[in-house]
Amino acid sequence: MPINPDHSIDLPPEIQGRDPVLVVIPMPADTNANGDIFGGWLLAQMDLAAGAAAYLFTRGRPVKTRAISEIEFHKPVYIGDKVSIYSSIVKVGNTSVTIKIESWVLRRKELIFEKVTEGVFTMVAVGNDGRPTSVTGK
Repeated sequence: MPINPDHSIDLPPEIQGRDPVLVVIPMPADTNANGDIFGGWLLAQMDLAAGAAAYLFTRGRPVKTRAISEIEFHKPVYIGDKVSIYSSIVKVGNTSVTIKIESWVLRRKELIFEKVTEGVFTMVAVGNDGRPTSVTGK
């Protein structure tokens, strides 16, 4: 992706106009034995983003991760890549919300965007007793 005269970088069409739920830069301590970022680290960031998206959707009701499915690791993440995680609501149930999570990176050296990971997270709203409750609070 070329840099514009105003020094911004063109976003891919898939994420134009969307705000990331979470942005983070992985560091050397986050690497696996092969030297790229550990998949578990990225999965944890995606889970945090799903929780944040569900929390906003439920207007502050506490949520817990119920299930993670359809995880695909497309490309590796490297130290210094800017990881931006995007969410979209897939389904709303009585006590749960299902969210598609996509992780994109801005490669530090090439200044290009690439989708690296995607998955589906089901989050359950919980009451003060820790038991499932309505996602709308009713």
